[in-house]
Amino acid sequence: MQLKNVRFVTSAVDLGGVPVDDRPQVAFAGRSNVGKSSLINSLLQRRGLARTSSKPGHTRMINFFLVNEAFYLVDLPGYGYATVDRRTRASWGPLVHAYLEQETRLRLVVVLLDMRRELTAGDRQLLAWLQMKGLPLVPVLTKADKFRAAQRARQRRQWEAALAAAGVVEKPVSYSVTRKMGREELLARLAAAVGPDAAHG
Repeated sequence: MQLKNVRFVTSAVDLGGVPVDDRPQVAFAGRSNVGKSSLINSLLQRRGLARTSSKPGHTRMINFFLVNEAFYLVDLPGYGYATVDRRTRASWGPLVHAYLEQETRLRLVVVLLDMRRELTAGDRQLLAWLQMKGLPLVPVLTKADKFRAAQRARQRRQWEAALAAAGVVEKPVSYSVTRKMGREELLARLAAAVGPDAAHG
């Protein structure tokens, strides 16, 4: 995929704020501290495009970025961060659920998982729900640079087994922002999902 241009379009606090054109969409979902904003900036090679924060749970709206004027990369609010207030936390779930339930232009959900950790209850719930709805997904194991090569291979095998046990047949992408590992593979997955016209603008 060639990234000719990328720009922020809008932040939506409800479905009324979602862009109404017919361009395909690819959503990114994951725990609040999984490194989603950093990965999006790395993937699109745009420093500071997606806002990063030292405090997990910073993203509270659905953010839309237009790639090649052809498809939307959609940054969903993170889940599972216990210290945000209950009212705010409760409001994120329905927003994301409604988006995933009703968005007919959604072509792929990229589920980010911290390679250093194990599947959480929130991860399992999201994966199970996406599979139940028949939404295409690709797991991405973030922070892969935290392991040396042999250890990373062992960790990946463990993740593959855990994902298979959870019913996920898609092979994960191992990703490192600092080493640019997995970027081309993930871009290829996105291109396959949105189609050649959208991928190349």
